[in-house]
Amino acid sequence: MPPKTDFDLVEAFRNGDISGFNELVSRYRERIYWVARRIVGTHDEADDVVQDVFVRMFKALKGFRGESGFYTWLYRITMNVSLNAVRTRRFREFVRYDETAETRSEEVEQPDAGLLREEYQTILERAIQRLPAKQKLVFMMRYYDEMPYDQIAAIMKKSVGGLKANYFHAMQKIQDYVRKEMRS
Repeated sequence: MPPKTDFDLVEAFRNGDISGFNELVSRYRERIYWVARRIVGTHDEADDVVQDVFVRMFKALKGFRGESGFYTWLYRITMNVSLNAVRTRRFREFVRYDETAETRSEEVEQPDAGLLREEYQTILERAIQRLPAKQKLVFMMRYYDEMPYDQIAAIMKKSVGGLKANYFHAMQKIQDYVRKEMRS
């Protein structure tokens, strides 16, 4: 028997078979986790995002119309929940700015000279986290998930040309930040 498609599982759920939902969660849990992790940056926050995504999926699944692919729909939910988590965190960081600034400066002052690659990765992650939300999303979908621009356009409901411009500007900002940090 061939494996069930996402649409088969959605239909099973709509007909009262909870195993359809459970199979969708199993199928996409890891992918959703890594999308969230790249946006929010920490394991704990990514876990929270994943839980929230699947709660929202459960509530909205009966209304899923299938106008886009299931993963595209789920990816969009993940992006929205992740961005909300980042906004919430930024607000909390803004409120505690002095404490956060001290911690960051201590981390920069005490790099481990023997782990240049690890340091570079940290700098790269900081550069990505500093990007404006749209550029960050486009960069992560294109660079990490290797999505074609047309799929990103379907998820974000933006033009391919605009997305290419966002990706280009994101790359420029990342390169500038990394160069600046590597010189210091």
